[in-house]
Order: sequence, then C-alpha cells, then structure tokens
Amino acid sequence: MAERLPATLRAYRRLAAVAMPLAPLLLRERLRRGKENPERMEERRGQSRVHRPHGPLVWVHGASVGEITAIVPLVERLCARGFNVLVTSGTTTSAELALKRLPPGVIHQFFPLDAPRFVKRFLDHWRPGLALIAESELWPNMIMESAARGIPLVLVNGRLSERSFSRWRKAPATIQALLERFDLCLTQSAHDADRYSELGAPRVTMTGNLKLDVPAPPADSVKLAAIQRALDRRPIIVAASTHPGEESAVIDAHLRLRDHFRGLLTIMVPRHPERGPGVVSIADVAGLPTAMRSRGDLPERRTEIYVADTIGELGLMYRLTPIVFMGGSLVRHGGQNPIEAAKLGSAILHGPHVWNFADIYSALDAARGAEEVEDAARLSSRLGAWLGDPRLRERIAEAALETVEVLGGALDRTLSAVEPYLMQLRLEHR
Repeated sequence: MAERLPATLRAYRRLAAVAMPLAPLLLRERLRRGKENPERMEERRGQSRVHRPHGPLVWVHGASVGEITAIVPLVERLCARGFNVLVTSGTTTSAELALKRLPPGVIHQFFPLDAPRFVKRFLDHWRPGLALIAESELWPNMIMESAARGIPLVLVNGRLSERSFSRWRKAPATIQALLERFDLCLTQSAHDADRYSELGAPRVTMTGNLKLDVPAPPADSVKLAAIQRALDRRPIIVAASTHPGEESAVIDAHLRLRDHFRGLLTIMVPRHPERGPGVVSIADVAGLPTAMRSRGDLPERRTEIYVADTIGELGLMYRLTPIVFMGGSLVRHGGQNPIEAAKLGSAILHGPHVWNFADIYSALDAARGAEEVEDAARLSSRLGAWLGDPRLRERIAEAALETVEVLGGALDRTLSAVEPYLMQLRLEHR
C-alpha cells in the first residue's frame, strides 16, 4: 500500500520517523506548559501500565473535552452490550473529564504522538477490533497503520468546517488517501456529509450530532447549595467558555449594566482554566472586585466578577442563571457548544462566529431560543433586556430546550450504523 501513497503522506511518514528523537523535547516542553500529565508520559509514546482486557475491545477516540463529552453516551451503550472499551484523548482537561464521566471499567489513555513506532506500540498492546474516531481527528500514521492491520475505522459525529474543507481541497490526493481507509463516515449534518463525500470518503451517512443526545451536565448538590446560599438571589449572568478578547467585552457589558441591576454578578468561565488569573487581571483593571473558584473562593456580596476557572463545573454554573453568553463566538474561533446551556433552561446569547455549531445555532436562532449579538454594545443591550424581563427570557429558554430535544436522535442512528461492525467483532471473538 505504501507505494500508492501520495508524496505528501510519504514525506509525512518519513518526517515523523526522523523526528522521533525530538519527542522527549516536545513532551518536556508540553509538560512545562501544563499540557501533559507527568505520571502518564509513557502513554504519549504508545506504552501503557494498564493490561488489555480479555475479549473484544472497541477503541473510541476524541480529541478534547467537547468530543469526550459527546461520546460518553455512546461508550455507555457499548459497555451495556458487554464490550470492553478503550477511550483515548489528547488533552489533560479531557482526561480529567473522562475520569469523572466515563462508566466504571472503561480504560482511558492518552493518544500517542503520531510517530510510526509509537503508533505500532499502541496498536500492538491494545489490539482493538473496531476504532470509532470522533469528529475530525485525522492522524495519518494512526489511520494508515490501523487500516493496514484490518481494524475497521468508523468516523462518528464527523464534522468538517468550511475552513478545514477549503484547506483539504488544496491537497485532494492526501485527504482522499486518508478518508478511503475509513469503512464508514457518520456525520453531524448534511453539509458535513457533502464535504466528506467530495473529499473522497467512499461511504458517508448523516446521523446527526451526538452532542444533542448528551444528558445535561451534572452538578455536585453540596457545591450547588453552597454557592446558591452565597449568591442570595442576586441577578446573574454566565459567560461560558470564553476566549481571549471576549472577557473584555463581557466586562464592558457588566460595567454598563451594574448601575441598573443592583448586586449584578457576572460569572466568567474561561474555555481554558489556566487563563483564570488573566481574566482576574482584566477585571482588576476595570476596578471590579473578583473571586476565583480555583482558590476555593465563593462570591461575596462585594464580588462582581466570579472567575470559575475549574474543570467540569459548567453544569453547576448553568444552574445558577437563566442567561448565558456562549463564548468563542465574538472572536473568530467558531463558537462553543450551546446544547448543555439549552438543556439546563438558559436563554442564550452568542456572537456571529459560530461555524463549529452552525446548524444548531441556526435552529436555535430560528426558534428564538437564542439571539446573535455582534459586539459588546449589543451584548449589554440584550443582557439588560433579558435581565429586566423574566417572562421574555423564560420564553427564550423554553424555545431553546424544545429545539435541542427535537434535534436529538443521533445516538440511536449512530449505534444502528455501527451495529454490523459490533456483530462482526462479537462473532470473531467467539
């Protein structure tokens, strides 16, 4: 098969092999930046201290927090059918989430660096009978080595942004060589299906977005009660999964509204928790009293900006407020997932840059379960309107919840599509 590879993939494989001696340097630098778990570094080299369980093993991979969240119900269903499941991801935050959310008995490992020797170690150890790859994780060496071993590859919850699609169209032979190794591509939307088909995926089916079938995120009841007592019915706004540049806009909106809504508290949840101190600095410059959740703080009466720089507590924050601004949308990031907020009764505001969840935001906006704002001035205007009109925001929240419920069903469709592979895996084991 190697001689049929396009030149780009042959060059990638050679470069990855030659660069392997640099892997320790890369991992040390990532460790220094807090992007690696020091106790599990060997997993990045394809090694593991965990024994492979006996019986058929399904390998499910998701890049980061969003993908892991989406695949949890799928993993639960696989476990209920008696399959051993290995879940891999690439970030420390997703690993922490996996430990909290995955069913007992499911193994989590860090995804190895995409170098031939590391990939072979990983596959030699785990010997998966089926690989389910979430969204758009196309690592060439892992894909080619898995296909060469006869491991069925299924892309689940596949999506392809316009930006990625345009980029891949410039290397048609490369992307086709990767996609043709997938047995099946299951996509979130018809647009995604069309893009994968055009790029060379041989078998594509639109099954919908698994994130719509994820239950509302949990919240620790003791912690929720403690923070509710501290808030004492104050008016609250949550800015969820914010990115650099958005915190300033949200703080500007807070400054415009604070005199009109006595005791107003804005809860800021940065997309990357390590940015918490930076968010506090922005609020300090604006002269706003802050508290940080990572330090164990609860908001006091004088606190105006509460920085929730922790992992896995969005479910708690959504339960505190009827109004959520979804981050990653005022800046050119592509928008963060609004589904969890909608399921927990929030009226949703978002910026114009939401291509990561374009179909969902379009449906929410059309149903008046969410509203787009283009800048800080418009953000403060709509926040003020919703804070001052409880019935309006209740109608918006109800429309949001109804919309995400109607759009569900991807989990059942995905399981139906992969059922033949699961049957074959079970038969081979017997």
